[in-house]
Amino acid sequence: MAKRKSGEPLREEEKRRITKTSLRQLAGIFRFMLPYKGLFITGLVSLVLSSVTLMAFPRLSGELLDIASGKPKYFTSINEAALALLAILFVQGIFSFIRVYTFSIVTERGMADVRKSIYKKIIWMPMTFFDNKRVGELMSRMVSDTETLQGAFSFTLAELLRQIITLVTGTIIIFYLAPTLTGFMLLTFPVIVLSALIFGKFIRKLSRKTQDKLAEANIIVEESFQSASVVKSFTNEIFEVNRYSKAINEVVGTALHGARYRSLFVSFIIFVVFGGIVAVGWYGAKLVQVNQITTGELFSFVLYTSFIGFSIAGLGDIYSQLQRSIGASERILDILNEHDEAENTESSPLKLQGKISFENVSFAYPTRSELTVLKQLNFSIAPGEKVALVGQSGSGKSTIINLLMRFYPIQQGDIKADDQNIYNFNLTSYRNNIGIVPQEVILFGGTIFENIAYGKPGASADEVRKAAQQANALEFIERFPEKFDTVVGERGVKLSGGQRQRIAIARAILKNPSILILDEATSSLDAQSEVLVQQALETLMEGRTTIIIAHRLSTIKKVDRIFVIKEGMLAETGSHAELTQLDNGIYSNLLKLQLQ
Repeated sequence: MAKRKSGEPLREEEKRRITKTSLRQLAGIFRFMLPYKGLFITGLVSLVLSSVTLMAFPRLSGELLDIASGKPKYFTSINEAALALLAILFVQGIFSFIRVYTFSIVTERGMADVRKSIYKKIIWMPMTFFDNKRVGELMSRMVSDTETLQGAFSFTLAELLRQIITLVTGTIIIFYLAPTLTGFMLLTFPVIVLSALIFGKFIRKLSRKTQDKLAEANIIVEESFQSASVVKSFTNEIFEVNRYSKAINEVVGTALHGARYRSLFVSFIIFVVFGGIVAVGWYGAKLVQVNQITTGELFSFVLYTSFIGFSIAGLGDIYSQLQRSIGASERILDILNEHDEAENTESSPLKLQGKISFENVSFAYPTRSELTVLKQLNFSIAPGEKVALVGQSGSGKSTIINLLMRFYPIQQGDIKADDQNIYNFNLTSYRNNIGIVPQEVILFGGTIFENIAYGKPGASADEVRKAAQQANALEFIERFPEKFDTVVGERGVKLSGGQRQRIAIARAILKNPSILILDEATSSLDAQSEVLVQQALETLMEGRTTIIIAHRLSTIKKVDRIFVIKEGMLAETGSHAELTQLDNGIYSNLLKLQLQ
């Protein structure tokens, strides 16, 4: 059976049972409404008043018939009764407007606070959190779950209270109005309720099967869209269309199977409900014949029972919505209760000299703790020194950078910057001293100016322009009609690889870090772009401690030292000239292989 893909709507089985504990979970979200408690209380009072006011409508409607038959109780003329009915509707309309509007204000503002809190929490979460969560799942928390809660606070809870008031008040009134007829009516309830429960449970199972089939079809859509380049390179468009068509046909078949039983259920319920109405009408007519109740009271009774019936029917859907809301609140609170990296960002500015040392560092990623990536690693880098990390894939080069960035906590040893443990620094202040130019540059979907200024939010136009010039990016930027206001597209798709790299370098120059990390920023560029990017990198590296993750060994001949990493340990160290002189050395062998 297909599991729910991230971002899909909640399915039937994801509802939560309503218990004291689960209701406390839902109440945990209610704290976001507390700043607007005055408006919320106004809405609740208006809700009660509108519900109670409306309950006078059926009785006054029956009064019209009693006046017409010469048996008035409250008014002497039909005009008076009609005006009273209009007055009730007008007052109820005012209360309903106040209720809906105040609840909308509270819900919109409260849910905006929830969304801000979720986003703030997620954006401050450590990398271990993102390793265990899919982006689609987090988006579902931000979108689907908050929408579910928004519906709960703006509609579901209000409707629950209104239906309960209608049910309780209406039942009391009909017992007072016609106790004998009320007792007869209640005899028909067990048949309707039991049949609804039995049929409803069976239909929910069929509905769940339909949702499972639809989820499988949606998985095909998601996979084929995400891998569009693979589909087209293998010319498998027809195959994917047929695969999706087959899945959709299964959805239709399952849905129609359920529709047959749902149609039978609807027909049965209509027969039972209206049969009950006929029985109540028959018995009520007999009571009118023997003058136990008036025609107007019978009419009022029928209206009240209609109100009660609609309330009972609505409670089932409200109960289902509450279950979904509780599930959504649990998932949101799970995120909000996570430990994040948020610290006091008002701490004093930190400017490192750039000295780095790893002392007996051992590390394994939390997601695969059985595999030790770094083993008793020791090295030191002087301020302003340029060092390259060399080694086969999986040797631990990227892990060294991840630990230096404090993306993951180390299990053993110490990492120091300027002779102080990096965990003693304020995290934000510490990371402000580190700049990264990755191999795969990620740009945001805004303008070139916004992407460069990301390195220093609030930077002036002159600062951004100077950074672009130092990164050899100004020339191609000026060629665009909109210059710095050119939109780069999602992830920078409107720019070439070399242009994206130079934007990333300009961003790093603007940040002005003490420690620079380069993940072989020229490995996937053509010769002309590589020259321009390499010149920009040399400008960027001046006066900074630089760590280069090297894939092409020919690009690191000018660095001060090369660290050869093998199986998480420092196997060789020295300059390019020194390491090439080692017989059967790891570095010299790697260099020979690349030259071949």
